[in-house]
Formats: sequence, C-alpha cells, structure tokens
Amino acid sequence: MVAPRVCVLRAPGTNCDVETAHAFDLAGGQAERVHLFRLLENPEQLRDFQILCIPGGFSYGDDLGAGVIFSAHLRGQLHDMMQEFRSADTLTLGICNGFQVLLKSGLLEEADAARDAQRKMTLTWNRNSRYTDCWVRLKVASDNSIFLRNLEEFESPIAHAEGRLAVTDSTVLENLRSREAIALCYWPGDGSVKVTSRDEVARQDVFPEPANPNGSVANVAGLSDSSGRVLGLMPHPERFLTATQHPHWTRSGRRGEGDGMQLFRNAVEYYG
Repeated sequence: MVAPRVCVLRAPGTNCDVETAHAFDLAGGQAERVHLFRLLENPEQLRDFQILCIPGGFSYGDDLGAGVIFSAHLRGQLHDMMQEFRSADTLTLGICNGFQVLLKSGLLEEADAARDAQRKMTLTWNRNSRYTDCWVRLKVASDNSIFLRNLEEFESPIAHAEGRLAVTDSTVLENLRSREAIALCYWPGDGSVKVTSRDEVARQDVFPEPANPNGSVANVAGLSDSSGRVLGLMPHPERFLTATQHPHWTRSGRRGEGDGMQLFRNAVEYYG
C-alpha cells in the first residue's frame, strides 16, 4: 500500500499539529505540516494530498470567536480549492478548533446548503461558561463516517471553551438526525443509559456534567457530512494513542494502543 499523504493544516495559534501528524504517521500515513499561509500562496498544492486535517489549538487566538478567522480563509481565497478537494475521493478531519473551522466554513455541508446551515447552527461557549479540560466517554451515533469504522464506544480527552453545539430550532436538529450527520455523542460511562441501535444514541436528553461537559444539544461531540468522508469532532483522539496516556492506566492494567489510534488507522486504511 502506498501511504496516503496527509496535509495537517496549521495556522497562527494552532498547537496540536505535531501530535496530530504523529498520529497519522503511526497509522501508516505520510503526514506533512503545512502552514495556512503557504497554502494561500499556492492553493494547488492541496492536490498532492489525500487527507486533510485541521488540528486543535486556538487559531488566531480565537479573537473573533473560535475558528472564525481560519474559516474565513477557507471560504474566501481557498474556496474553490477546498470544494475541489472535498468533491474528490479525499478525507477531511477537523479536531477541536478544526471542527469549529469546518463548521463555520461550511465544509461539513453540501455546497448548496452550507450558507443556510451556517446561520442555523454553531459551536459556541460551553454551558458552564468556562474552559473545560477532562476525559469523556463517546458513543458512535452513525454508521456513516469512514473515520469511525470499527468503533462503538471509546474515551478521549477534551480541552475547549467553545464546544457546545447550538441550533436555532428543533427542525435543524431533526435534519441532522435524519441524514445521520450526528457522528459522535457524549455518553455516561456508568452504563446507566441503554440503547438498542445507533439511531437512539442522538435522541437522548442532554446529559448533565460530567457526561456532557459543555451542554451540547443532543450531546453532540462530532458531526459528519453525508458522504462520511468529512468529520469534525471536539475531543482529541491524537491525545490517546497509547494506553499509558490515560490517567487511570495504572489501575486498569491496560497496555498497548489507546482508543484514538483506530480513528487515524481508519483514515489511512481507506486508501489500502
């Protein structure tokens, strides 16, 4: 298998690009960290990559809101190239700030629906009004996403202040559910909630903290596009590549890989 090339697109304020590139390399990909300014100078270089990842951090200091300035570049000068990339047989991943960028740039929607969707949902301040850094349990809510194949329920850390998905009304949420756009949900880790199908995962009431740490509607932790080739999620799978990164690893006795590795392996193996 020829290793797929991965563009880890960083901007001023991005701080998770090194470990994200490392995750793709561990999974068998060939990752390259590319600065947004270099892509603005030569947008056509994106054609050299099969996977695009926008990693976490605080692009442009979140000065106008999380991901706002970064997303403006993708909607502006890079619009045509981003649409070309998205329409090809490529994968796009946005983690934390990258999820905020994907959502606010319209890249999680079909082209004709993107502008309307931008007005109807956003990622905004956590319900607790503060930056929240903790470990969460996640439940896969759709069969659609390529990144989430062979995953049912897993753990990952979060670290964000603006991670709460908010929608204008219930019809927006029902639309997300009907097209299986809700890919991941925050989930209690105590077995108190039982579901018999993935359709039920995104139909739960909003869990209180700590199960849902930001108050996101329908407990949404990640969204996918209709093709399953674009995924945005608030948790950081690149921070759980080995079992020893988990705070309870000594008690659990777990060794080997962390839960996050499967997500990156799925992306690389899509081209296998």
